[in-house]
Formats: sequence, structure tokens, C-alpha cells
Amino acid sequence: MKIRYFDHAATTPVREEVVKEMLPFFGIEYGNASVMYSLGRNAKKAMKQARERVARAINADINEIYFTSCGSESDNLAIKGFAYENKNKGNHIITSKIEHHAVLDSCKTLENQGFKVTYLGVDENGKINLEELINSITNQTILITIMFANNEIGTIEPVEEIAKIAKEKNIVFHTDAVQAIGNAKIDVKKMDIDMLSLSGHKFYAPKGVGALYVKNGINFKKLQDGGEQESNKRAGTENVAGIVGLGKAIELIYNEYDWYNEKLKILRNHYMDRVKKEIDNIKINGDLIDRLPGNANISFRNVNGSELLFELDKYGICASAGSACSTSNPEPSHVLTAIGLDKEYIGGTLRVSFGKDNSIDDVDFLVNRLKEIIK
Repeated sequence: MKIRYFDHAATTPVREEVVKEMLPFFGIEYGNASVMYSLGRNAKKAMKQARERVARAINADINEIYFTSCGSESDNLAIKGFAYENKNKGNHIITSKIEHHAVLDSCKTLENQGFKVTYLGVDENGKINLEELINSITNQTILITIMFANNEIGTIEPVEEIAKIAKEKNIVFHTDAVQAIGNAKIDVKKMDIDMLSLSGHKFYAPKGVGALYVKNGINFKKLQDGGEQESNKRAGTENVAGIVGLGKAIELIYNEYDWYNEKLKILRNHYMDRVKKEIDNIKINGDLIDRLPGNANISFRNVNGSELLFELDKYGICASAGSACSTSNPEPSHVLTAIGLDKEYIGGTLRVSFGKDNSIDDVDFLVNRLKEIIK
């Protein structure tokens, strides 16, 4: 049975070109990047090239890139690391109700340690209100952390406007851009982004490697004790092969940006058009304009989402009900709850996220099976 994969927001397959570049660092180039002999120097040189590639992709300086294990670690390091280092300047943080749990749970941890957090609401499309953001700022606010694009409904937030507000108030702005890398053009200098999180497995690099951009001059506290890797900000022997893969993948995805994103839009629009015309009682979630090109989040009234996923799986169709990090949580999606989705729709939500290897035939197969199953 052919597998038709429509869950690229959860993870992506590693590209052949990426695997090819990684392979030597599992074998002949197995050196530890922290040692002085040639094997170690080769590893260090490969990491430098990867750092340059990441920096070039988002227009950062090379010394502003710190490698981590994933987007969640990058979020933790940015939010908690910055808060701990700068608590003498204030104790208030602003975020939104629809952030990834890596951000929300980091904020909850800080609340338990005496910090104050404001959780901004969103409109029915998942966008924050800039006036509410401005009105939430106090003389104790030190950090605003708002995601670039939502992982469930695909809505892209007004990042440049948020950054402008933060800069005017002398507040640091962090954005979780895990879903946005490769799907949006990001210029951290032009956009005045102070900190940015990303994760390799969302753009055809391997799992287990991510990065954090921190603008020069912004201080944050090291969270892991141990060695002095990553400019003494992230202890632990570096995942050299993974870092090499991340660097290659981010270079490829931005070299192919135009055709890649145009393809995703064509697939998504074809899918959404057919569902709208051929299936009754649906609700499309998320902003229809400011949206990730490959994201389609649709709710079907009075349908059991779990049963729908199991039935689709029988046909080799891989999709999801929401964030892959929340699949074991029996509670309704906090994102769909925040946008005010009716209960009769919220349990029947299907997130489809397209990738570079999907085709129109794949999309038609998906819609045809959906029609049969829902009927």
C-alpha cells in the first residue's frame, strides 16, 4: 500500500542531499568538535559551515547562532535563559494563548518562580490584537514571545509590527519560528527580531537538532551545566552530523523557496476548494491570507477526529488532528479553543500539511477517501 504523507507540520522526511552530506560524520569524520587534532578540527569546520548557512538563511551574524537539540529546547533556552539573566530589569513576560507548549510551559514554570505572564487572546483567525499587546506592557515587561506562525491552524502573526512595538518600548522580542522556516522569508535584522527558535526536522533535516538565534548584545543564562560548548551557552557534545544536516537543509529550502512555496499553495488550494465544494458542514480554521502555504486545518461537524484518522490510516493516509506534541492529551486543542471554535466542530478537526513530494493525485485520493469516510 502506498503511503501518502500529509503531516509535514509534524515532521518531514530527511532529503537525500542532506543524508549524503551527513554520512561522513557518522564514520570517517567522527571527531569531537572540542578536541584539537585534525578529526576534531574537521568537525569544527563542518559546524562553522552549518552555522554560516543558518545565519545566511535568516540574515543573522554567524556568532548569533547557537545549536540545540530541537525547537522546544531553543524556546526554553530563549525564554527561561533570558528571564533568569535579566530578572533584575523586570519580571513580566507577554505571550499568547495559542503558543506551542514549549513556550506556554516555559512561561508557567517562570510563573511558579515569581514571574508574571500575560497570555494574549486571539481573534477567530488566530491573530493577536496589537492594541491588547500595547495595553499589556508595563514598566516591568522584559520579554514578548509570540510565535511566527501557528503549528495547528497556520496563521502567520504580525511579527514585524510586534517587533516594532517591542523595540519602541525597549523590550526584547522572541519568536518561535519552527513552522515558518522555509515557508516564510525571514530577515531578523530587517524585522528587528531579537531571538528566534527553529528546528531541523520541519524542513527536511533530521530530528534531534535545532538552533536559536540571539541578537548580539542580548544576554541569556546557560540552562545546562557541563562543558563550554556553543560559546558557553549550551553544554553538551555537539551533534555534528545533525548540525551538518540542518545547515544543508536550510540552505536547500531557501534556494528553492519560490517553487517550493508555490507548489504548496497549489496543493493546499486544490484540497480546500474540493472539500468546500464536496463536503457539507465544514469550518476552515485560521487566516485565509496570512497563512502558511502548506497548511489546511478543517473541522467537520459532529465527526470523531480520532476515528477519522484511524480510517484514513487504513488507506495509507497520514494526517493529524493538531500538534504532534499533543496527541496523547485528551483535552481539546488549546488553539481551537482560543479561536472560539464550536464544540460540534472542535472534535472533528483534521490538519493536513503538504510537502515537496505530494502531488495533485495524492490530494484527490485524500479528498475522495474523506468523502467516503465522513459519509
